[in-house]
Amino acid sequence: MDALTETLVPDAAETIEPAIAPPMPGESHLVMPEQKLFRFDARQERRKRIKAQRAPWLQRLVVFGGGLALTCWGGYEMYRVIDVGGITFLKWMLLVLFLANFSWIALAFSAGVVGFLHLLILRPKPPAAPEKLVSRNAVVMPIYNETPSRVFGALEAIHEDVEATGLGAAFDWFFLSDTTDPDIWIAEERAFAELRRNLGPKARIYYRHREKNTARKAGNIADFVTRWGAAYDHMVVLDADSLMTGHAIVSLAAAMEADPDSGIIQTLPLIINRNTLFARVQQFAARIYGPVIADGLSCWMGRDGNYWGHNAIIRTQAFAEHCGLPHLKGRPPFGGHILSHDFVEAALIRRAGYTVYMLPSLGGSFEESPPSVIDVAARDRRWCQGNLQHIRVLPAKGLHLASRQHFVTGIMGYLASPLWLAQLLVGILLVLQASYIRPEYFSKDFALFPTWPRFDAERSLELFEVTMAVLLAPKLFGLILALFDGPTRRGAGGAIRLTFSTLFEVLMSALLAPIMMMVQTGHVLHILFGFDTGWEPQRRDDGSIPFKAIVRRHWTHVTLGFISLVAALLISPSLAAWMSPTIAGLILAIGISWASGQRSIGLALKRVGLLVTPEETTPPPIAARANVLTEAMAANGHDQADGLRALHEDPEFCALHEAFLPPARHRARGDISPERAMAIAKLSDARNIDDAVHWLHRKERTALLHDRALIGLLVRLPAGESKIK
Repeated sequence: MDALTETLVPDAAETIEPAIAPPMPGESHLVMPEQKLFRFDARQERRKRIKAQRAPWLQRLVVFGGGLALTCWGGYEMYRVIDVGGITFLKWMLLVLFLANFSWIALAFSAGVVGFLHLLILRPKPPAAPEKLVSRNAVVMPIYNETPSRVFGALEAIHEDVEATGLGAAFDWFFLSDTTDPDIWIAEERAFAELRRNLGPKARIYYRHREKNTARKAGNIADFVTRWGAAYDHMVVLDADSLMTGHAIVSLAAAMEADPDSGIIQTLPLIINRNTLFARVQQFAARIYGPVIADGLSCWMGRDGNYWGHNAIIRTQAFAEHCGLPHLKGRPPFGGHILSHDFVEAALIRRAGYTVYMLPSLGGSFEESPPSVIDVAARDRRWCQGNLQHIRVLPAKGLHLASRQHFVTGIMGYLASPLWLAQLLVGILLVLQASYIRPEYFSKDFALFPTWPRFDAERSLELFEVTMAVLLAPKLFGLILALFDGPTRRGAGGAIRLTFSTLFEVLMSALLAPIMMMVQTGHVLHILFGFDTGWEPQRRDDGSIPFKAIVRRHWTHVTLGFISLVAALLISPSLAAWMSPTIAGLILAIGISWASGQRSIGLALKRVGLLVTPEETTPPPIAARANVLTEAMAANGHDQADGLRALHEDPEFCALHEAFLPPARHRARGDISPERAMAIAKLSDARNIDDAVHWLHRKERTALLHDRALIGLLVRLPAGESKIK
């Protein structure tokens, strides 16, 4: 035990928490002051050592000028559609809502055109791996109630791949745990101990657990930066489902070394390892269409880019000095801690004079995705609140115009759903008015002809066709590039299977769109009425959700679909035909949501060659290695084991857990939490470990695991009948 403890626990005199941090040469602390959004000193930017660089004005002209021109054309055509017999108030509303929605897809179309042409003509190649690195880098993985075998197995694979480049000496590795489940916390420590045994005593890999997850993920990263950040030039930030090759990580470090003005460099993560129907649809779309969209975005934003919170490298000191997040005044959901912290951090570091950009051609960056519609809806609830909080950040002083555009894009990503729903409702009201409500043919003003509530049907059909073309064009661009790229085409099953997969994805997206419209509209309304969201851990494993839960989540959508169908048929059969994609998606919501989480359906499509990606046909070696390491670590059963039994039955691990705890704080007389008091009472009454396991609830277990005295009471209990694995 002593030898293992020495490898895991550096000298207590050199660190704040002896069990988790490496000995740091010299000063290791930084300060992250809270940024003042409306008191920015512009001279700060002029003091930064940043070169005068040419912004990509041509690309921006094409993207925004093209999007504006297309929107103006669409607005004019819509005006011609409704300008038949005069324009009423409802028609004006329809025009305004159409412009808001059409401008959104027009901008995506023009960015897709830029990305398509750039990839088709220039075919950018990934950067070569560097021969040496002079910087010191930290690779940090924040985790929150995740399955330990998955995250520790993945990081072990990443560590091995970086070591294989010969540049591993430039990197230290940190697990930053905010886990609140006591059993998962213990499983993390056991997995970490196993990982350190696998990697040997010289591995610079460390683990830290926060007692309170203040400010959530942003606070987790800030805690690392303020306590150990000064020891590192850069930090590579991963997510719990991230996977990055050694080439990608060392290339990011080399890119930041070569560019002292860079603040954040972002990669384009591809989705892998997905098996359910919904996740495979997302995986295919991200692989085939994602590069077009990402390259277009990279082209127009240049070095005024954005950050998505993971699979990126950050200049640590710049982050510490300028990315301390403000605490928004007021109560949640619009006040309090900023949930979508990554957009704000990118805007703040860009405001300070550092650049933010993406390397979409780098490759070797992967992530996973939610396995079902309900899982993505749960994640979107938190993202929706975070993005709507940006309304309060948007007018901050000193922000770059491109940063404000990123905020607007994120906000519109969720407001687009209620705007689309409002457009549909106004259209139904107009048709209802024309069909059943007697119009006022002659207004009070003198006119030779009556005012008829009519539309230009032929022009309306043409506008609908153009709108669909604009909406689907980025998918077509991605398909064309994939067909012309031999490895991608073959990896996706050949030209025929690739084409059929694209058609299937378009169909699924059309059916899912009205469901997500209603889900996101509900999120927006929920937030506008002042309801805060929690921060529940994401469900990353494949597996279906109980059918009753699916019915509870979607029965209102199905009801609305049937009501819309009946109303549309009563009003006009042509209205029912026009709304058929939306109506079909809502009526089938329960079935689609159920099917979305089915692993069997996703794998059946894989067997016939649909929705296949090149990363499935030829899995990246790091993904295969991570799967092997994860399975090996899961085989020991620690993920499901009871944490209290682990401490009681394994004295060596119990000593290790206590070594991980920070030094005991002095408590004043009577300073005892209710959870600790209940834990003491229950431990005192327990006859054996079985009683303690059955009696202690989650908060009481957490209090026990933080307290060496309570751990001592636990381990002195007689053994019960159950044994840990």
